[in-house]
Parts: sequence; C-alpha cells; structure tokens
Amino acid sequence: MKRMHLHLAVKDLAANIRFYSELFGAAPAVVKPDYAKWMLDDPRINFAISTRGAETGLDHLGIQVDGAGELAALRANLERADAGVTAESAECCYARSDKHWVRDPQGIAWEAYHTLHEIPVFGAAGAESAGPDAAACCAPRAVPVKIAVKPAKSCC
Repeated sequence: MKRMHLHLAVKDLAANIRFYSELFGAAPAVVKPDYAKWMLDDPRINFAISTRGAETGLDHLGIQVDGAGELAALRANLERADAGVTAESAECCYARSDKHWVRDPQGIAWEAYHTLHEIPVFGAAGAESAGPDAAACCAPRAVPVKIAVKPAKSCC
C-alpha cells in the first residue's frame, strides 16, 4: 500500500513539532534532535520535518511503498514520465531504504522508496555531521521552491 510522503525543512524543530502535533491531533512517531516524523493514516501520509535543509520550506515529496514490487511499478511509471530516474540504496532520515529519485518539471525532487529498516543516525557516514547546509535527506541538491501565499479571496 502506498503512502504519500512530504518533507519540510524547518528552522525551529520544537515550534514545528508543537504546531504539526496540534494540526494532526497526534504526536510524531519519531523525534530526533534534528528530525520528526508523523505516520498518519488519515490522511495516509508520512510527514517529516528536519533542520537539515539549506533553506526552509518544501524539501521534497515522495511516495513510500511497502515492498520491492510496488517500488518497481513506481519506477516504471517514472521512466514512462521520462523524468531521469536515479536509483540508490541509501541511509538517510534515520532509515535504510531503496529509492528512485526524479525532478518534476518545476524542479521539485520526488522520491519513490521502500524503507528496509531504521538506523540510529540521520544518514550514512559523515552525513549526520554535515551541518545545517546539508540536504535534508538523500535528495539531489534542492532547487529552491518558493510557494507564494496570497490572501484568500476564494477557495481552490
């Protein structure tokens, strides 16, 4: 079964944990000194925040799957989209995962991934000490995405 994934880079982890815990009506499933993650069923989303991004805001989007077969099917979709798929086995965000990365036409990084198991550090050797300018996860270096918030005049 698939789960939508959204990762935001934040400046103040504690303030954002408070905000999103209230928004979701639930505490995060994982809290680390530089990272928090909610595994929600309604809506079905893996929502993560971290202080690891070079810029605050949207770091990347993704689709998390439960197995290798689903991951292979997603990779086929990405290849049909001609999105320049990059495959890797990675240690990041306190987990070891098999991943496929692409960028959409706006430059936003998307990952399709299957988590294999948790790990005790943010990332592979050296990544956990890379500092605040390191990418939030294993995503290709982010193209800054600015989302303009306009005063509400009408609904979507």
